[in-house]
This record gives sequence, structure tokens and C-alpha cells, in this order.
Amino acid sequence: MTEDGTAAGHHPAAGDKARRRVEWLAQAGILTEALPFMRRYNDKTLVIKYGGHAIGDARLASLFARDIVLLKQVGVDPIVVHGGGPQIGQMLNRMQKESVFVDGLRVTDQETVDIVEMVLAGSINKQIVASLQSEGGQAIGLSGKDGGLIKARKLSRTTKDPESNIEMVLDLGFVGEPYECDTTILEILRKSDFIPVIAPIGMGENGQTYNINADTAAGAIAGAAGAKRLLLLTDVAGVLDKQGQLIPEMTVSEAEKLQEQGVISGGMIPKIQTCIDAVRGGADGAVILDGRSQHQILLELFTEHGTGTLIRAD
Repeated sequence: MTEDGTAAGHHPAAGDKARRRVEWLAQAGILTEALPFMRRYNDKTLVIKYGGHAIGDARLASLFARDIVLLKQVGVDPIVVHGGGPQIGQMLNRMQKESVFVDGLRVTDQETVDIVEMVLAGSINKQIVASLQSEGGQAIGLSGKDGGLIKARKLSRTTKDPESNIEMVLDLGFVGEPYECDTTILEILRKSDFIPVIAPIGMGENGQTYNINADTAAGAIAGAAGAKRLLLLTDVAGVLDKQGQLIPEMTVSEAEKLQEQGVISGGMIPKIQTCIDAVRGGADGAVILDGRSQHQILLELFTEHGTGTLIRAD
């Protein structure tokens, strides 16, 4: 035995080499397990909704960009649709413009929609494009206006007056909903090996700009593009049952039943509805998964059990 505790004749370097070999074998094992799943998604379109909170975290933004570039390199065609609620809120505060929300939707007057477009289609969109470029990808930033990608109309919402029980129509201003998506521009970019990064701004028939919920925009694009998967990155692990356990998979009718039973409630309801609409619109499946943890997209796509909740057709 030598002074440093290693056995005579044994060098620490030999132990390191053996340990590294075990690590390399483990990594090779992971790659061989992932291969059948890579084949499943080869040449298939994925629409990924990327949220505002994750965008603000530099480390998560870099990891997200790396994963998206990897998808492109292994033959998948990712389309990124991003939100930006927190960043819009910050800009409105800086401009001393008060935000009013109704049922979780921002009431949007003409001045607000101009600021929303500036933040979403400007700084945030280009920030994501820059992240993807710096990780070796070729990305291009768009809004739903470009190439007539998202045609939108004014979103109408009703609410009941708690005292009179009379139903009233809410005026949310320039908040829109997509009624048609023309994916020609996305097809051109796919053939050119670009990763599209889309800001959820739509255009009305009269050229009016509409602010669209990013989940809704991603769902509409996934349906229109016939995506293999819509991935909604959220700040929860997925859909949980009454015991708080993750539900790995459900059909559209099972999801609707869980809504009726109150198992799916609150902020999860519009996300589930987006998934249902995407699947009915033409997507193969939609997944709600946790965007706060690293490599969730890769684990969802390239492992046997995935990490989120998959919603598919009946």
C-alpha cells in the first residue's frame, strides 16, 4: 500500500479509465435504446409550445435550444411556438400601462396590442432564434402574420353576473382566436432545414393584429400541420389524478370525462382543451409535460414511458 492509500502497482489513472469505460457503455446503452424512438419521429413534425417563465431562465433557455437543435440533427422537424406573458407584463409596467385580466386572458386595447406584438415578435422571438443559432441550429423567427400563417378573429367570451345571473358578453379588445392556419411557409422552411420560431400574433380579415394565447396558437398549428406530437411545456409534471399521481396517457373522451368529474380543473382545463382541439384538428397526439426540468422533451420522445401526459384520439 502506498502513502495515498492506493494499492501498490495500481495507478489512480487505471481506475479512472475503468470508470470512464463504464460511463461510455452506459451512454452507448442509452443511445441504442433511443434509436427505435428516433426512427418513429424521423421526418415527422413536432410543435413545441415554450413558455414565458422558462424563456427568462438563461440556463433552461440554453438547454432547451440544445435539445431542439438535437431533434433537428436526428431528423425530426421541430416548430417552436412561444409565449411571453411575464415579459409583456414587465414592458407594460415600464410603460406605466395597467394590465387587466378576465378569465386569465389579457384585455388588449390598441396600445397594448402594439406593445404585445413588439415584445413577442420582437425581443423574445429573436432571443429564442439567437439561442438556437448559438447551439448550431438554423432558426428563423416568424409571427402568425407572416405568410398568412394564423388567420384570427376576435375572441368572444361570456360571463354570468353573480347577482342577476344574466349572461354578459365580455369585450377583451384585440384578443383573438385562430380560425385557419396556412402552413405553406412552414413547409418551405422544413424543406430548407430551418427551425421556425413563431410568435402567437394573428391577423384578422381587415388586417387587424390579434394577441392569441400561445397554447391555443400552438394547438392550431399542430392540427393544421398534421404534427406527430404537440408538446405543451408547462410548470407542472402533467395531468394528475385525485391521488396526485401522474396520468401517463388518456384518450380524448377520457380527458373530457375527467373534466366533468372535476379531476381536471383550474388552469389545466384550457391546456387540455388545446390538446383535444389539436388531436381533433389533425395532430397524432398531444403531451402536457414539465418545462422546468432539463431534457424533458428528449425523455418524452426517446424513452419507452415518456415523462408527461399523452392525449390521443379515441
